[in-house]
Amino acid sequence: MENKLLKFIQLPTIIDDCSLTVAESESLPFQIKRVYYIYNSNPDLPRGHHAHKQTQQALFCLRGSVKMVLDDGNTRGECVLDSPDRGILLDKMVWHEMHDIDDSTILLVLASQKYDESDYIRSYEKFKEII
Repeated sequence: MENKLLKFIQLPTIIDDCSLTVAESESLPFQIKRVYYIYNSNPDLPRGHHAHKQTQQALFCLRGSVKMVLDDGNTRGECVLDSPDRGILLDKMVWHEMHDIDDSTILLVLASQKYDESDYIRSYEKFKEII
């Protein structure tokens, strides 16, 4: 299911004697300024629980799976990321949570901004006020 909140991105994959998935600058609606990945996560602890004022992100689950819960202040949706070549575009001002992460999961995040703590909204109540 894709809608205004859930924006999926499919990266091209070459399958030969292995699978090679490519993300190039034309693949994303922003320039990549930061790359990070989450792994060795405690399965009992959800992650995220914040929104960004300016940062846009693309998330890809390289191994395992993760349930994404997204909220733009009007619509709430969820999806499961479980493929290294199909990810989700996360626009600015979208509250996001990651659930059901098993200890083998590797989640890759490509971000439009460098880390800046002032870009984070860490309270859902504050997020709803701003929206």
